[in-house]
Amino acid sequence: MRYLTARKRAEGLGAAHTGTEHHWYMTVSAVGLALIVPIFLFVFGHTLGGTHEEVTQAFSHPAMAILTMLVLFVGLQHFRKGAQIMIEDYSRGITRKILIISATVLSYGMMATGLFAVLKIAL
Repeated sequence: MRYLTARKRAEGLGAAHTGTEHHWYMTVSAVGLALIVPIFLFVFGHTLGGTHEEVTQAFSHPAMAILTMLVLFVGLQHFRKGAQIMIEDYSRGITRKILIISATVLSYGMMATGLFAVLKIAL
């Protein structure tokens, strides 16, 4: 007969049994961000200090608009998941729930505002 401790039975499963999926999502989004953020910063850097018309013209180009929306969407989703992991690790009870909801609302609010602004400029 094999004796398994409670820790040994739970090892690798996580509380919700989704730790592996969470880890893979964070890894894939981090690699994606590592590829698109430098391109975004390079293109965005050229518009910095320009006139309103120059900036509007740059962001109205479809490639720049799509790149900006990708950075906003993937970056804020990565932030949301990372903040959730951090909150789950360091808080308990009702505080945990409130902080997770707050981080989610903040993330989606910033995402909606940013995407709206880019679409308003692009269209």
